[in-house]
Amino acid sequence: MAKIMNKWLLASAVASVLFSGVATAKVSQEKAAELGGDVYTPMGSERAGNEDGSIPAWTGGIQELPEGYEVGDHHPDPFADDEILFTITASNYKEYEDFLTVGQVALFKTYPENFKMHVYPTRRSASFPQHVYDAIKANASKAELVQGGNGIKGASIGVPFPFPQSGLELIWNSLTRYRGVSVMRNVAQAAPLPDGDFVLVKLEDQLHHIYNEPGMTPEKLEEGNVLFLFRQTVSAPARLAGTALLVHETMDQVKEPRKAWTYNPGQRRVRRAPNVAYDAPGTASDGLRTTDDFDMFNGAPDRYNWTINGKKEVYIPYNNYKLHSDELEYDEIIKPGVINSDLVRYEKHRVWVLEADIKDDTRHQYAKRVFYIDEDSYQIVAEEMYDQRGELWRVAQAYPINYYEVPTLWSTLETYYDLPSGRYLVIGLDNQEEMYDFEVKYNASHFTPSALRRIGRR
Repeated sequence: MAKIMNKWLLASAVASVLFSGVATAKVSQEKAAELGGDVYTPMGSERAGNEDGSIPAWTGGIQELPEGYEVGDHHPDPFADDEILFTITASNYKEYEDFLTVGQVALFKTYPENFKMHVYPTRRSASFPQHVYDAIKANASKAELVQGGNGIKGASIGVPFPFPQSGLELIWNSLTRYRGVSVMRNVAQAAPLPDGDFVLVKLEDQLHHIYNEPGMTPEKLEEGNVLFLFRQTVSAPARLAGTALLVHETMDQVKEPRKAWTYNPGQRRVRRAPNVAYDAPGTASDGLRTTDDFDMFNGAPDRYNWTINGKKEVYIPYNNYKLHSDELEYDEIIKPGVINSDLVRYEKHRVWVLEADIKDDTRHQYAKRVFYIDEDSYQIVAEEMYDQRGELWRVAQAYPINYYEVPTLWSTLETYYDLPSGRYLVIGLDNQEEMYDFEVKYNASHFTPSALRRIGRR
């Protein structure tokens, strides 16, 4: 198995160089037929475990709802009986450095008293509906990049490139990974001061993935050219309440760039917002994340050259049900320097390492980014952001769980650590909020400037 994967990774690395920034070839139907077989999972990841057994084989992920769980509940931990295998700290991290990200090492050095990593047994819990797996198999032999990699065609519902042959194909897998069709979520975020003091910002996110609609086809997507619709409204604190954002994300972003509008309750006006993209400041983030940091990366990939740097076994946040628990108050999570490390679960998983380097003719606050992408879900689980001098500036982590009512693996929380300032941003806090609603039904009229304007008339 190791020989098979090494051969495939070598081919991927070569392809990444040869096809950087241009359309790449689709895989054969014979290759696509291997998805879900003995070698590859339906997502294209390696089914087998690793040589020492610390990463087990994928056996389907979470397939059943835990006993007593009802849709609408916070998600009970299916692995609550697992015990910590060992803890990595600032005093012993060098013993484990081969399995750490550059960003994790930086956090040990910056916050030696506060940052630690409890490592648990690996549970490859990622799972998705069967119709998503079927769509991925169909996409594999049809999907392709267009417009120099700034769009895709020939795919719908599942990731387009289960055997990614270039960095652009890999980032498009993250952008299109399945997170249900529609979702409404109430979340909170905070940008604590170095002493841990914080003010909560509360938001209502409404998201509709046109790409994932039942019966969606590549032809319909190409005609409509919309990937998803997003609406976000701030509900607290009072000084920000009523501020709203609307985004129409496009498939082919050269043909038609992202459309965005904002609503200002003080002016009671809806305005076009062409700057809601790239490195513009994120909503109520205190300047601690960019717009395209949301969900670890979003938007057009056109300002970077993308390179796959192979796969690596890494200790990453995974199955973070404890961090998601409705028994926690927010001040139990938000602590000085870093979030409460005792609540975070790390496991060893295989990740794709994806590097993004700024193009010579473009600009962005981040001159370089390195992403670590879970092979079983294409969820970005960690990232490093570098400034124009090549210095490590920020470190981000996502903390996924399986929302098993869908099912889908998605982050329940994200953190963005700004190393020079000693501050961080935590987004996605949902412990004291109503749980995500994946059964909500939206139509296109809910995501129009007129609908945004009606917020001010409530």
